[in-house]
Amino acid sequence: MVEPVKGESLTPGRTRVKRGSRNARSGVPGVIVPLKKTRVAEAIATRIRELILDRTFAAGEPLPGERDLAERFGVSRGSVRDALRTLETIGLIETRHGQGTFPKELDVNRLVAPLASVLTYSHDLQEELLDVRRMFEPAVARAAAARVTEDDLAEMAQLIQAQRQKLKSGRSAIVEDTAFHAVLARATGNRVIVRIMETLNDLLVESRKLTLKQKGRPARSLRGHENVVAALRVRDAEAAGRAMLNHIDQIADLLHTASHE
Repeated sequence: MVEPVKGESLTPGRTRVKRGSRNARSGVPGVIVPLKKTRVAEAIATRIRELILDRTFAAGEPLPGERDLAERFGVSRGSVRDALRTLETIGLIETRHGQGTFPKELDVNRLVAPLASVLTYSHDLQEELLDVRRMFEPAVARAAAARVTEDDLAEMAQLIQAQRQKLKSGRSAIVEDTAFHAVLARATGNRVIVRIMETLNDLLVESRKLTLKQKGRPARSLRGHENVVAALRVRDAEAAGRAMLNHIDQIADLLHTASHE
């Protein structure tokens, strides 16, 4: 059962939402109870989200109406409306004209889309984005070291060779640079990581264009990738993480240099 919110806590910890008998009038399981009126809309959104994730509110079936939800939560219809608007904004529900409000099918893209929207329209977050890369990509490299396949390693080796050839001829290797990080994410076998890396790669296009034009940057990028792959080949997770962190720190140094020129 979903218990009433106490104080500022909006989640029920490890307690799972249980299916109950459906109410004859509304078709809602008997799991919605009145809420205390503190951050009401946020609390309602959290409870509805839990019921969607638990599939008590299943995709393809309409949610109860605003009036019904307001009565069961013990709140105003305005608070319910605000909560539903929040859930629609983050892509968990959709309104179909003349039919009602429906949960959307849950997929990986919907988990990452809000992050992509925030970062795409915030062009002053370069430093924060580098921090994200320092936290995220070494962890990706460590996970990949435990799961990488020979096919993954072969693909990374091909990308490194293509980088090397372009470096010799003075051409840009931004495509190979971006693809390397995508293959590394895929080597983890985790779809969420793959989508997050796709988002980061989309956001990093401009910074890669900037740094790859700097003297010495393409060669340093190539060495960084080679060091990561060397650690992956021997399945050394810590070495892979360190190599990736060093790679990102070098990029950060070059970006700082470029911004002061």
